Amino acid sequence: MLKAIIEAIMILVMMLTGCTASGKDDGVDTSQAVYTQITQEKAKEMMKADDGHVIVDVRRQDEYDEGHIPGAILIPNESIEDTRPDALPDLKQIILVYCRSGRRSKEAAQKLADMGYKNVYEFGGIIDWTGDVVKNDIENRMDPVAIPGFRIGDRYYSIDLENNSSAEAFLEKLKKDPLTVDMQDYGNFEKVGDLPWSLPTNDEKITTKPGDIILYQGNKITIYYDENTWNFTKLGSINGVTGEELKEALGDGDVTVEFFVEWTE
Repeated sequence: MLKAIIEAIMILVMMLTGCTASGKDDGVDTSQAVYTQITQEKAKEMMKADDGHVIVDVRRQDEYDEGHIPGAILIPNESIEDTRPDALPDLKQIILVYCRSGRRSKEAAQKLADMGYKNVYEFGGIIDWTGDVVKNDIENRMDPVAIPGFRIGDRYYSIDLENNSSAEAFLEKLKKDPLTVDMQDYGNFEKVGDLPWSLPTNDEKITTKPGDIILYQGNKITIYYDENTWNFTKLGSINGVTGEELKEALGDGDVTVEFFVEWTE
């Protein structure tokens, strides 16, 4: 009788052990996706790199308008759910996340990591930020104001920038140094040239007009002198020029264009 009881106990132990092993080997990855928390000094260093990174402000629109880090795009924490944000199409892109104090940025960073973004870095709140801050409220902007423009030979044109993070980042680049771009004709409707760095994209389906300045694939800039419909990011438009005038100024072949800013009080 005792022998039978011992044998029954051994069989039961083997069955339980087998179930446990099967649970571990079911092929399911139970590890949690993670983001990386960094200091604000480290974030400043990473922002200097031309690696296609994007800075994400996860506060509300009114907070963003009151002051945000140059080049940051707004994706409120409350809007981040189960669908990947349109402004973040690349899962491998370096994403630098901040908010006001650091609470919402941690929540947003974890949600982005859970959605499959591989390089998410959280660096706290803007209340501790010692770098530059820009404002959307024109009345509160500090003078002087940067006015963007470009030259073709001895012809000067001013540019009206779009209200998006791509145009803002482009302006910040021009504030540091003027940009000279060698451009080639394409399709009999645009001149296109390579940028020396990448900008954040805000792609949408657009039918261009003569004078539109377009960002393509984050690292190419185009000037349209005719119409075309495609998915890309509008940076701005040239003031007071017709398609024929612009086509004449750009010429038939290759052309060198200089983008820059002028400062005015």
